Amino acid sequence: MVMLYHAMGDRMITMTNKPSIFGGASIVASVCVGAGMLGLPTAGAGAWMLWSALALIITMLVMTVSGWMLLEALKNYEYRASFSTVTKDLLGNKVNLVNNVMVYFVGGILLYAYITSAGLMIEKVVNVSSEVASILFAFVFSAFVLHSTRSVDRVSVILIIFMILSFLFGVFGLTFNVDMSNLFNGFSQESHYFPYVFAMFPVALTSFGYHHSVASLRSYYKSEDLAKRAILIGTLIALCLYVVWVFSVYGNLPRYEFGPVISQGGDVDVLLSSLGGAIESERVSNIISIFSAAAIFSSFVGVGLGVFDFIADLLGFENNRKGRMKTWVATFFPPLVLSLFFPFGFLIAIGYAGAAATVWTCIVPALLARKSRAMATGEAGFVAPGGSKMIVLVVFYGVAVAVLHFMGVLGLLPHPGL
Repeated sequence: MVMLYHAMGDRMITMTNKPSIFGGASIVASVCVGAGMLGLPTAGAGAWMLWSALALIITMLVMTVSGWMLLEALKNYEYRASFSTVTKDLLGNKVNLVNNVMVYFVGGILLYAYITSAGLMIEKVVNVSSEVASILFAFVFSAFVLHSTRSVDRVSVILIIFMILSFLFGVFGLTFNVDMSNLFNGFSQESHYFPYVFAMFPVALTSFGYHHSVASLRSYYKSEDLAKRAILIGTLIALCLYVVWVFSVYGNLPRYEFGPVISQGGDVDVLLSSLGGAIESERVSNIISIFSAAAIFSSFVGVGLGVFDFIADLLGFENNRKGRMKTWVATFFPPLVLSLFFPFGFLIAIGYAGAAATVWTCIVPALLARKSRAMATGEAGFVAPGGSKMIVLVVFYGVAVAVLHFMGVLGLLPHPGL
């Protein structure tokens, strides 16, 4: 029987036990659908349903193709090669340094945020302090990453299924109480809402930031085509969850009632309280809390896997027990320490994560694909669709979203009066 070495772990797997597409798609979806999803309704409150859905669809398509571009650039490298290796080789040390800083900045900040948030959630259920809860969470869930990509696959599938079920039960009442007149307000009103859509794009981009896991997926499947399918299915799962969620919220809460939610910075408790008139608020709050916990736990292992493989390649750690332990320490110890001593320090930095993410989710993958094609000789192999025009489009999208992000920070984007 043909045997394949599982490069992400230290085991042998058979062709009859090959990785499933849904497992890889679950990793992608789990990375995308973090707790930040609950900020989407507030980000799109000005643009409302049609323009928000359009922003999400456009972003999903661009981010899927940009992930495929990174996959294309990796095709000529060994399976354990990561983002850092291919960027350094094709774009040089300076670009690689900037990209590495951006990748680790966003990945590290997310792990930092997830550890803090998980600790606070567990503290409410178990009679331990948030610090102890954070330590327990970090050690237990990072163990899946330490073991192998296949372990992350399995736990991601379980968490994604649990997340979807809790999500469906949580929004079931909302979805069937949707008032269509709340969603669509006529052509003249929809045209008036258009300027507010620009505030949605930075949030939408960060909601599809899975690219630090692309190299891990390629190594896991030993195939660009299988990784491509997993990426597409994963981003489609995320898109469906996002659209159903904003549809359910906007269909139950009229646009003019979003004023208090926006004034409180999009606080989820305020949003759920505002939805109380549509469905029993405590029940929705409890189920959405369960959903949020599943989203944070699954995002932690998904993001952790991407950062883990990135660090291993960057620092040249071996793929054996000792090497993986070194990688584990470099990946999870810094965000854990920060979470214990400065639990909410990530709030200062996370506001800039969206702009940093545009570098390694759009701009660099497109430049890598361009360089890879220019250097190609012989058989082409896997190529992302769209040709050179798509490369220009992806770069333009990344730059535009970065500009919109800083315009939002400076208060230069249209703000809905509601």
